[in-house]
Amino acid sequence: MKKAFLIIVLIMVVVFSGFSRTFVDSTGRTVDLKTDKIERVAISGPLAQMMVFAIAPEKLVGFSIAIGQDEEQFFPEKYLNLPVLGQLYGTHGELNLESLLAAKPDVIVDLGEPKGTIKEDMQAIQDQTKIPTVHISCYLNNYGEAFEKLGELLGDEDRAAILSDYCSNSYSQVSNIVSKVDKKRCVYLLGDKGLNVIANKSYQAELINFMTNNIATVDNPTSKGTGNEIDMEQLLIWQPDVIFFAPGSVYSKVGSNYLWKAIKAVRNKNYYEVPMGPYNWMGFPPSVQRYLGMFWLAKILYPEDCDFNLYTKVKQYFALFYHYDLTQAKFEELVGNENTNL
Repeated sequence: MKKAFLIIVLIMVVVFSGFSRTFVDSTGRTVDLKTDKIERVAISGPLAQMMVFAIAPEKLVGFSIAIGQDEEQFFPEKYLNLPVLGQLYGTHGELNLESLLAAKPDVIVDLGEPKGTIKEDMQAIQDQTKIPTVHISCYLNNYGEAFEKLGELLGDEDRAAILSDYCSNSYSQVSNIVSKVDKKRCVYLLGDKGLNVIANKSYQAELINFMTNNIATVDNPTSKGTGNEIDMEQLLIWQPDVIFFAPGSVYSKVGSNYLWKAIKAVRNKNYYEVPMGPYNWMGFPPSVQRYLGMFWLAKILYPEDCDFNLYTKVKQYFALFYHYDLTQAKFEELVGNENTNL
């Protein structure tokens, strides 16, 4: 009788407390999720924002950065009124803990490059908020694995498998192209003067390092989105074969500037503005949208080795990751600042 009573008590505890499970994140931390089914997700920054939006937008309780007016067209209207919660890392302010707690998420997700203090950072947020907090590491070559782990966390394995396959197959396809070519000597410039560079050996340079011979070698390369500041003399020394300019930089001005025309890439019209919409295709933030940049760069730099249609690739990406039906006209608008036939 006593044994039967104890069994009934245990059953009642389980029923009234709900099921829970644990999750081992990329730092090796075992996190008690407190619930078997994740329904509400907060993110620590824009990298996580893109990936969680792709896999389960209905579970987001807020954005880390606001969706700008130019970007609103790419997102279903029902998500545009989500609160802005801030971000843990970066230059766009700190996490708004008051808004975060008010959103009542089941979990806080951080995705991207693991900082040196990542394990301590995740634990500190969890201790402060009492909300399970996890990190999943992402690099350009492992987004397939990262989506699988994210799918495991959120209980969206089927959706994760579709996104994982896209990433793994895309990376393999472009890797095959890159393996056959002599990589062109390139630099990626940004800033209102075009004199900040995404330097070799920085996390931000993963894509341009993968696709090109990134000749931007500097002391103390930064992984900040602002890049490393250089001067025109350094560019004249480097003499890149191809220059890529970030959106909003000096792309439209360099062709008529005598100093810039001293650089052969400008003189030979081998310079391009990176597409923007809804995010920068080369990074900033350096998240999964860089797969758009991979295909775009391949078509720009190595067209004779590309047997794919860029519009088809971009349309597929927009459908999978933004839940958006990209028209040919909108595609041409996005890649309009190229003097090449893509």
